[in-house]
Amino acid sequence: MNKTYIAKKEEIKRKWYLIDAKDKILGRVAVRAAVILRGKHKAIFAPHMDAGDGVIVINAAKIRVSGRKMQQKIYRRYSGYPGGLREVNLQTMLEKNPANVVRLAVKRMLPQGPLGRDIFKKLKVYSNDKHSHQSQNPSILEV
Repeated sequence: MNKTYIAKKEEIKRKWYLIDAKDKILGRVAVRAAVILRGKHKAIFAPHMDAGDGVIVINAAKIRVSGRKMQQKIYRRYSGYPGGLREVNLQTMLEKNPANVVRLAVKRMLPQGPLGRDIFKKLKVYSNDKHSHQSQNPSILEV
């Protein structure tokens, strides 16, 4: 009888990947980042554990979207108080905080709960092409 292999935390080797989002579609960058963060690209993937790698996304301000999403895509948040619903479209969000657009797209593709929060901590997003993670020796990842 064959046994199913389940990797232990100390056996998991983690790498860092660098994604340049300049002139790339938002959804395609987010999917690629979520797969790497989750660890689905590895043979030792298990849905109940964090086997993923770290991801650094640069040039988030130069991301593209298709169609009329710049005006039609709306980000909503609610404070919990009456009249506390805030709506911001993608164009305004990209002007104010472009890194947050990529961060939210990836976060919503990850599982909810403690596992998703731990996985999300390995995502670093920067609006321009400067980042402070040279010591991790990130591999460049094409999208």
